[in-house]
Amino acid sequence: MRQTIVVVEDLQDWRPYYPSAAVVSAAEYLVGTAGAEAPPHCQVVNLCRGYRYLSTGYYVSLLAEARGHKVFPGIRSVNDLARRSIWGVSVEDLDGRVHKAVDELGVGEARTFSLPFAFGTSPHPALAGVARQLFEMFNCPLLRVKFRRQGSWAIESIQAGSLTGLLPEEEDGFAAALEGFARKVWRSPRSRPRTRCDLAILHNPSEAMPPSNKRALRNFVRVGKSMGIQVDLIERQHLGQIAEWDALLIRETTSVSDHTYLFAKRAESEGLVVMDDPQSILRCTNKIYLADLLRTHKVPGLASIVAGREALRHDPGKLDALGWPVVLKIPDGSFSRGITKVDAPEGIPAALDLHFKQSELVLAQEFMPTEFDWRIGVLGGRPIFACRYFMSKGHWQVVHHKSDGQAVEGRHATVPVMEAPRAVVRLALRAANLIGDGLYGVDIKVGPKGPVVVEVNDNPNLDAGIEDAYLGDDLYRIILQEFLRRLELRHHDFPW
Repeated sequence: MRQTIVVVEDLQDWRPYYPSAAVVSAAEYLVGTAGAEAPPHCQVVNLCRGYRYLSTGYYVSLLAEARGHKVFPGIRSVNDLARRSIWGVSVEDLDGRVHKAVDELGVGEARTFSLPFAFGTSPHPALAGVARQLFEMFNCPLLRVKFRRQGSWAIESIQAGSLTGLLPEEEDGFAAALEGFARKVWRSPRSRPRTRCDLAILHNPSEAMPPSNKRALRNFVRVGKSMGIQVDLIERQHLGQIAEWDALLIRETTSVSDHTYLFAKRAESEGLVVMDDPQSILRCTNKIYLADLLRTHKVPGLASIVAGREALRHDPGKLDALGWPVVLKIPDGSFSRGITKVDAPEGIPAALDLHFKQSELVLAQEFMPTEFDWRIGVLGGRPIFACRYFMSKGHWQVVHHKSDGQAVEGRHATVPVMEAPRAVVRLALRAANLIGDGLYGVDIKVGPKGPVVVEVNDNPNLDAGIEDAYLGDDLYRIILQEFLRRLELRHHDFPW
């Protein structure tokens, strides 16, 4: 069994509990012999009164990590708990479970209440699942969680708790949770089979139009196993655990404003190999940025005009240069959403009312009707697949989003890259290289004057039966091999 150290800010904080040689003061851990002489990989339970930046509790977690100790909470969790912008995104998925659980508690007419969660346990069995999930997210020994009813019950705030903040009737529950946690978790973990790489794939099982279907995700897991790669499918609630993997592949529609960007940022800061990397997400998810990037570097693209609300409302004729009809796009639409075709200037006011609810600027582009768009998949500066996406039957887009909520897609035809037009592949590589060296899908139309770039996607579709139709398992193998290559390069540069 590993050595365990319980650190308290003042030994008086431990008075309600049985004395133990494992309990030391923060001063003894930080500057005395308790911390300096503790063996590597020992467990540290930081029960200081708070973890405010540069406080005693903060330094205990910080130096524990520096000494190679396994500390609860880790410094990343300490920082996350201090920022609602991070933990708020992490706990949104718990709202449905929270409402159902609190209803079972029968709290009457109360609008708010708070509870301590110790080591992933709850004083109320109905909230046991919520407590366990919060502990997995933050690894904090003691959390004080406040719930509020606003139509339905939800988590209003999460704070690190302290021994001195426990009520007398809560102390026995904490002691039992600590004892149970010590028996279950502080044993040496079973060794995992040795793998070349541990890869996390972020996905959302509830997403209506995900970038990879379920069969493709299973293919990643299966092919990865054959290559000695452990592939784990994770979801948004695993943000706090991302450092446990070597690499991250995002297979969920990305946005700068949601958890997918937070995952990419966090993974990159933890030293993981990441696709999509944060810079690619920033560059690709904004169509206005992309249009200007292509223009600046003289890469052929659709003729475009960027305009604000009032400019277009007072002078829709400025779009005449594009020819009619024109296509209006919000900057961060995806899967053919947020795009409107306007046939004549008189249709502009109604279209503006729709688009400017979502963005201060709108991108207007020429309408180029084609039977299909090319999608060239690019990884690390080389093409890996070529696919033709045909327009949805009777519609001008690949995906037809109907008023009843249905999405109807056109057919697809995947061909070997060497059979795609050479000019299309060359143009795709030029466009992708402006973004970075990650995994991209470049959409290209071939018009009267040759191929033009429609957009570059940082999160291209990789669906079983479509993009892998020609390469089969080799498509997944190529992507996984690129993760291995990048990890090996890092190991060579930083052998420690």
